[in-house]
Amino acid sequence: MAKKRPQTTAKRPQLSDAEIPVVGAREPCPCGSGRRYKACHGRAAAQAAAELVHRPFEGLAGECDWVALRELVPAATVELTLKDGLPEGVPSVTLATVLPMAWPALRRDDGSVLLGLQNDTASGDISRDLADTLLRALEAQPGTPVQGRRAPADGPRLQDLLDPEGTFEPVVHDGFGFWVPDAENATPEVTASLERANAAAIPTVKLTGVDAAYWCETPEKNHLRWVMPHAEEHLLDALARLHAAGRSSLGEGTRLVGSFRAHGLTVPVWDLPSGVGAEDVEKPAAEFAERLATALASDAPLTPDERRARGGLTNRQVTLS
Repeated sequence: MAKKRPQTTAKRPQLSDAEIPVVGAREPCPCGSGRRYKACHGRAAAQAAAELVHRPFEGLAGECDWVALRELVPAATVELTLKDGLPEGVPSVTLATVLPMAWPALRRDDGSVLLGLQNDTASGDISRDLADTLLRALEAQPGTPVQGRRAPADGPRLQDLLDPEGTFEPVVHDGFGFWVPDAENATPEVTASLERANAAAIPTVKLTGVDAAYWCETPEKNHLRWVMPHAEEHLLDALARLHAAGRSSLGEGTRLVGSFRAHGLTVPVWDLPSGVGAEDVEKPAAEFAERLATALASDAPLTPDERRARGGLTNRQVTLS
């Protein structure tokens, strides 16, 4: 019989869970256990990736606008403020709804960073995925895009990187010209992507008198989509009170038609006649905000008419995320 090889007694270096890198599911686990990654430390990583964070932008300045830019607004940018300030060689960090070629991020030739918001993410925590992309963009070579990847399960989130006291002031654009400071020297691929994006963009305007309300124009009718921070059940009760009382519209010919659910927040939607522009709903929206505040303050049980109105609003909810 062949002699058995003596087993080594040398100890493998011990790594903490935080030090174990992410590898392919079928590769040996870097911890040295001899098992495949998916059956070892990858199991916890996969579970963490699958867990959906209900409100990924909670705690960030402008949470409602984060949701609007992620789901509703075609072309917009926001200057971001980092907790620790800008690294050397990075003059600015800008959040953008969409980037050319659907890049997750881009380090421009001048060192500035553009971070794309409307990209697919690899985990259930958009905030963690975006933070990982942002960190890699800050270290990327100028003039290069940053590709997507699965973020480490224990990596930082946007809430860890961005200044909670910083402002969040979206600038809505007519198109995607902000992609290329010098359009004449853009590559053919970027130029083609820019043309496609501009052709698909729906005209959108952010209201100035209330927070996180966005007017948009479509061929048949216009809409107002208003991201609100209130708890869903409480907000639906308040909207039902106003709807039953005939006080939920924004003026003649307008109608509250339902709402979206998006990233833990509720987004009431109004249909507007095609001739009603953003400036026409500024005053009605401000007046509605006052009526809504009064309805939110009520804790009286809903009347039968209000319950019927609430049921109708609930049946017309659409979940975006």
